[in-house]
Amino acid sequence: MLMKGEDTMRNSIPIRRYFFLILLVSLFLACSTVMASSPQVWKIGHVRSSGSSVDKDIHTFVENITEQTSGDISFNIYPGNRLGDYSTVQERVSFGEVEMYVGPVATSIDKRLMLAFTPFLVTNWSEAQKMYSHGTPMMNAIEEYLEAQNIKLLGGWPVYFGGIALTAKPVAPGNPDISKDMIIRVPPIKSFEMTARALGYTPYPITWMYAKMGLKTGMVTGLIGGGAEGYAGLSEYIKYYIPLKDHFEYWFVYMNLDIWKSLSGKTKNIFNKAAAKMEIDRYAVAEAEEEKSLTRLKTGGIEIIELTDLEQSALQAKVKSQVWPLLKEETGPVFDTIVNQK
Repeated sequence: MLMKGEDTMRNSIPIRRYFFLILLVSLFLACSTVMASSPQVWKIGHVRSSGSSVDKDIHTFVENITEQTSGDISFNIYPGNRLGDYSTVQERVSFGEVEMYVGPVATSIDKRLMLAFTPFLVTNWSEAQKMYSHGTPMMNAIEEYLEAQNIKLLGGWPVYFGGIALTAKPVAPGNPDISKDMIIRVPPIKSFEMTARALGYTPYPITWMYAKMGLKTGMVTGLIGGGAEGYAGLSEYIKYYIPLKDHFEYWFVYMNLDIWKSLSGKTKNIFNKAAAKMEIDRYAVAEAEEEKSLTRLKTGGIEIIELTDLEQSALQAKVKSQVWPLLKEETGPVFDTIVNQK
């Protein structure tokens, strides 16, 4: 038998719980709104030092985004591999530990990304821009491969054509069938290893972060995988440079895919436009800047070994015959599509 008032109290309990639940939901939604509208500070890294060309362009890029988002997204820039080498940062972006990066792509997780480093795919800046630009078969393929790693590709920053830097003059540099009896550093990417062997060198795979130490200790007597701009800082050790154009160096601009999906359509458009502008602006000055880098090597006392057209053709033919089949095997039909795009 209920005492007076007990029934009323019991009936009021569910009502109180109901209002309490509404209060919790309201607080959650309010907090979510505050969090979503709170300014965000993102990390973006790259491989070069502060004040370098890419560093200046990235500053312009992020300032543009910060202005266009009314300060909702700002950035801390980490130059000079301060977040780790490019392979490490690629994984960190995948996991969301780092929001954005500008640099090469690593092939350790997906060998198909070797496509980006196809040797002798393009031989001049006009061909390079047609191959390495937003919406091309090359970029569409790289975008697909990166999405599988939870990474969103936005665009890129064209750098230079690659060459070989050496501490001593090689034997018959234009003849790929003669062994140079020289160990040279290559990026830890299979296509670079095979390219070095095809050219007559013994490859030693190490990342760029340890390239200088390799030269200093005599572990390696040269480098492949970089270009005149990158090698200029190693003039203390390098005495010769072969502007081989073995590959086109293009640094990809990418970010975490989950973060990308969380952005509004308007904000995504801001990022896309900023990345496209940075790439177009870079292409407008990249060739002239590459020439300046070659001049700096010469004035720094480095001898430039120029190859004849016949020698260049012989090197290209051997590398294509030995390396391209591997790339086709790793990437499938898209390889032929890209090669035939030229």
